[in-house]
Amino acid sequence: MSSVIAAVLFASVLAYGLFGGADFGAGFWDLIAGGARTGEHPRAVIDRAIGPVWEANHVWLIFCFVLLWTAFPEVYASITLTLFVPLTLAALGIVLRGSGFAFRKVMLRTRDRRRFGAAFAVSSVLVPYFFGTVAGAVATGRVPPGGEAGDPVHSWINPTSTLGGVLAVVVAAYLASVYLGADADRLGDAEMTAYFRLRAMIAAIVVGVVVAVGIAVLHADAPYLFDGLTSRALPVVIVSAVLGGVSLLLVVRRRYRWARWSAAGAVATVVLAWGVAQSPYLLPETVKVADAAAPDGTLTALLVAAIAVVVLVLPFLGLLYVLDQRDLLPEESVQARSAAPDPGAK
Repeated sequence: MSSVIAAVLFASVLAYGLFGGADFGAGFWDLIAGGARTGEHPRAVIDRAIGPVWEANHVWLIFCFVLLWTAFPEVYASITLTLFVPLTLAALGIVLRGSGFAFRKVMLRTRDRRRFGAAFAVSSVLVPYFFGTVAGAVATGRVPPGGEAGDPVHSWINPTSTLGGVLAVVVAAYLASVYLGADADRLGDAEMTAYFRLRAMIAAIVVGVVVAVGIAVLHADAPYLFDGLTSRALPVVIVSAVLGGVSLLLVVRRRYRWARWSAAGAVATVVLAWGVAQSPYLLPETVKVADAAAPDGTLTALLVAAIAVVVLVLPFLGLLYVLDQRDLLPEESVQARSAAPDPGAK
């Protein structure tokens, strides 16, 4: 039973990596889109793409924490006590990001829109970075067992955590650029299709460079994870690399619909490779899944709740994404806001 719940937990992490990752990546491109004039068109595409779904994407984060807290309470205690700094900064970033995205749409003055837009964009980079540092801390065994607190600084400021943070940011940026390019192509916006196509190709190269550097980092700083990635998780790593190459080729050939699926597959298999490499441990080389699990009654209740999520929640989330892709949801009035008079303009 504990292994089943661990698989459900990991599936929710994977879902958040895909949906939340694309969401954060869109904020990265918003950050570097340029000034008010040069960045207006890309930001309009970003607003249009994530506006209907950005709140729904964070359902998976809540689900992850509830599962971890309930099914593996000592591990949850160890992680939160040790990594309270990056987790707090990530939580603060999510709040600032959401408020910035919401309020910049209703501001009339350009300077106010810039301030809220900056909060949204900067937080979109910092949040995945801090979550990546948390993953790196867990993967290297810097989180102690037994619900104890580890080093609050070096647990997440170390080579592997830095690698995890940077990789989370660049992978999210790549995923978002592919999605945004596909969305622009679907809407017949040739200029923005080419804009995000170029950025997808650049982001793919950057991801490749970070992964290449990461091999040396993991070999030196996370030997258990490195051994797992080069043995039992190696087939998954190969599949991820192939899917990443296929996705880049599809982007180059302007096959955006299929590029979305292959890009999502590449990111999903990256996360899956981490899970396979780390198994059977929740905290590498100290706490196994079976040893950290809550009583069977609690796990059974969680499994029932997970089945309820699959039956009652997933269909409606799927419907939301389908309606969005078919342009059947009301659009947020980006154009109307842009056309409104600016009281602060001179």
